[in-house]
Amino acid sequence: MPFVLYLLALVVFAMGTSEFMLAGLVPDISTDFGVSVGIAGLLTSAFAVGMVIGAPVMAALTRRLPVKATLLGCVVVFALSHAVGARTPDFTVLFITRVIAAVVNAGFLAVALVAATKLVAPDAKGRAVAILLAGTTVATVAGVPAGALLGAALGWQSAFWAIALLCVPAAIGIAAGFTTQSVASSKVESSSASLRAELSQLASPRLVLTMLLAALVNAGIFSTLTFLAPIVTHTAGLSQWWVSVALVLFGVGSFIGVTVAGRFSDSRPRIVIVGGGSVLVLGWISLAIFATNPVALLGLVFALGVLGFAVGSTLITRVLYAASGAPTMAGSYATAALNLGAAVGPLLAAVALSDWPGALGPVWVAVIATTTALLVAVPLLRLIAPVDSVLTSYAQ
Repeated sequence: MPFVLYLLALVVFAMGTSEFMLAGLVPDISTDFGVSVGIAGLLTSAFAVGMVIGAPVMAALTRRLPVKATLLGCVVVFALSHAVGARTPDFTVLFITRVIAAVVNAGFLAVALVAATKLVAPDAKGRAVAILLAGTTVATVAGVPAGALLGAALGWQSAFWAIALLCVPAAIGIAAGFTTQSVASSKVESSSASLRAELSQLASPRLVLTMLLAALVNAGIFSTLTFLAPIVTHTAGLSQWWVSVALVLFGVGSFIGVTVAGRFSDSRPRIVIVGGGSVLVLGWISLAIFATNPVALLGLVFALGVLGFAVGSTLITRVLYAASGAPTMAGSYATAALNLGAAVGPLLAAVALSDWPGALGPVWVAVIATTTALLVAVPLLRLIAPVDSVLTSYAQ
């Protein structure tokens, strides 16, 4: 795999850390700005909405720009938004910086997904996607806990500064690592398709269906992940310290999941989608049943990290295959599907928490969402993954 892919993953790591670490910083931000915790929590919603909207908008606006310049521009604006956010005394300005950061985050991921697939062989898209998404999984393992600890020790602003500084070597690496030859194919292909033609791909049943399945699976993942803390502390009866342990276990599992799936999402997608999806449903049901047992809970959290991100990342890869007729917008469709699930899942989980006894409502949301995805995918598998072999990846 080209080294530049790992530089892109470093940026995804920084951006993923920024997105997820806010959950641990909201109380301090609330106190500093004199707003309620609920109002401060809107910063998370702002980021999610910015990601969903930003992916297609940024992809459309930058489709004629050089890939290298677009990626660098997104990294620089992302770093600056965190620097401004760390210094501002005005909550409204902080809110705006989070929206801007989310938009350029989505833009970066949308462009990076397409660029990554152009840097590898036609039958290695899944491995390239796995490397990028590994940046997000490492963020949950190391970045998020480190951001929370840094915020607790030196104030929430220090976590924002750390993200800004992390973007510096990433930007330098991209500037040095992306050569004209490495992105030439992307530029040639992007100039041959009009925006209208690329948007018309959204009328493709195969693309829309795959995006829907990816959103459903990710909705299940993020519905439980967002409200994992009360499951650990209330349902399992563990101390608050074990919440971090559970998150790290999930992060390690998700890293393994995307890495392993990257080997099969190109050549054997049906096995991952049907086989992995079936076990994933059983895993969510098992979590709902055995969450009161601390050992079972922690083991299942790890396993669900593996399964959830294996199936989810494979479906994201299939979105890129289904959107092959939209060379510059394909990454935005994949990013939108991923973040739509990340935004809708927690909302459904919040509703379930108010209507379901105990803290397991979000887990049952995951059961329903994943089961729905599986029931839709199985009879339409030929549409999602036409043939389960390496050779046909070239034709997809």
